Amino acid sequence: MLEQKIQSPDRMDMGMRRFGRMNWLGLQALAWREVMRFIVVWTQTLVAPLVTAGLFLAVFSLAIGPARGDVLGVPFIQFLAPGILMMTVIQNSFANTSSSIVISKVQGNIVDTLMPPLSPLELVLGYLAGGLVRGLVVGLVIVLALWLLLGQGIAHPLWLLAFLTLGAVLLGAIGIAAGIISNKFDQIAAITNFIVVPLSFLSGTFYSISGLPPVLETISRFNPVFYLIDGARYGMIGASDASPVLGLFVAGATALAVCVLCWFWLRSGYRMKP
Repeated sequence: MLEQKIQSPDRMDMGMRRFGRMNWLGLQALAWREVMRFIVVWTQTLVAPLVTAGLFLAVFSLAIGPARGDVLGVPFIQFLAPGILMMTVIQNSFANTSSSIVISKVQGNIVDTLMPPLSPLELVLGYLAGGLVRGLVVGLVIVLALWLLLGQGIAHPLWLLAFLTLGAVLLGAIGIAAGIISNKFDQIAAITNFIVVPLSFLSGTFYSISGLPPVLETISRFNPVFYLIDGARYGMIGASDASPVLGLFVAGATALAVCVLCWFWLRSGYRMKP
């Protein structure tokens, strides 16, 4: 009996691979490192997004708010707030994961992450943890600010939390993919400027897609970020352009697909090996 319980290192390693056991200590260390990355520079990662979101709300409400009237049955400022909230969350989640990988590549210490006994799944989850926590913390700060300054309530808190979580996971995964394929800061900047920002701005953040021409409305419905913005709007004001259930399905399926792509690239070492 004792001999059966005591396994050689090779047999234990084979068992771990066979049953897919997680390296929880390593995963926790990576996740904690990713969280601490943005906490130590909290003025840049937490305060700055709050100021940017406030400027967006102020400019749009002062410039076109009074003339815009109600949108989806609520004042324009209340319609705009959930879109600004989700846009800020997803941009910060993307920035956290993408910058972490690219900085490690540029500094030449990406090997410190690849060498420890962390599987591709654990790497994906560890990086995602940082993006998810940063996105949700930024979102919480903005929600509190909206409540204190504008009296903005939350119609469906669980729906709002679900979409904020999905948004942080989806853009965090896209950030991992962007970090993998990028070797320089200008490459990640190009992805941010030509993919992430347009997807955020052209997804109903500042308008309802029901007011678009039919062709543009149809195109908007193929943008997964639209469902994140629309879902956050449903969670906060109780009104939306699409079904929140459909939004959860589209956003969840897209997030899963991007995570699988990241896992495959990390497993193969694509553009990650020195």
